[in-house]
Formats: sequence, C-alpha cells, structure tokens
Amino acid sequence: MKKAGMPIAVIMQRRAVQHIWADEAWAAVGVVPDRGNLPPLQVLSESPERDYYLVSGLELELYTDEHEGYYENAMAPESKVFVLWRMEEGRAMPVRASVSYVEGTRMFDSGESADGVTMPAEIYAWLASYLRDNYQPKPRRGRQHG
Repeated sequence: MKKAGMPIAVIMQRRAVQHIWADEAWAAVGVVPDRGNLPPLQVLSESPERDYYLVSGLELELYTDEHEGYYENAMAPESKVFVLWRMEEGRAMPVRASVSYVEGTRMFDSGESADGVTMPAEIYAWLASYLRDNYQPKPRRGRQHG
C-alpha cells in the first residue's frame, strides 16, 4: 500500500569513452526534487565529451512493505536513490527510482541498467520523517545465524 510520494527529476549523463565495444557510457548521476515546474526533458549541457540532461516525471513512492529497505538505506554511511533506466531513441531515460535498499538491489540484480546516486539532503529528510512516523525497527535477538 502506497503511503507517500515525492516527485523527482533525474540528472543523466552521457560521456564519450574509448573502448573496443562502445563509444559512449550512460549513467544516472543525480536526483533533485521536482516542484512541478520542470519540462519533461531539459538539456543542461552538451559537448563532444559529455552531455548532461534532466528528466522529470518520476516519483519516489513509499510503501508499507518496503520499510526495512528504506530503514537500511537511511542508516547506510551514504544513502542512495536507486535509478533504473533504459535506452530510448538513442538516449538513456530513467523509468523508475526508489529509496529502498532492497529494491535497489533488485534493480542491480535484474540485469537492466541501474545506478545508485547520492541522496540529496531534502529527500533524506523526507524519508527520515516518514520512517519516524511509520516504522519501528524490529528488536534484535542475540546473534543471527543463517
């Protein structure tokens, strides 16, 4: 069940590489809150070596069944926003984003293109507030054996 959401935009990067199998590499390199005034796609800078563009229209969604993953990410030394992207018409386009460590792991394990980008302070504060209001960590009982 969805409990909260925050519109975001993703900063994507294309950089030229000299590699036997590829001329360019793509990555999600940043995330910003979207206050509703951003175009769907905005070129930030272009050069032969590197392009940056901003893609809006995504939403971070928080669900009750992902609380453990949100908590694990929030407690990590460097919290991340995980971005899954696909190539569309010659450009890498983000299709989903999450602040759940568990969902981020599923993105990486899926074989699709995904990146973990540093979580901005505003998104971290939003996530931390949600966790304070909606999540109670499970008490640990001795050593866990697996």
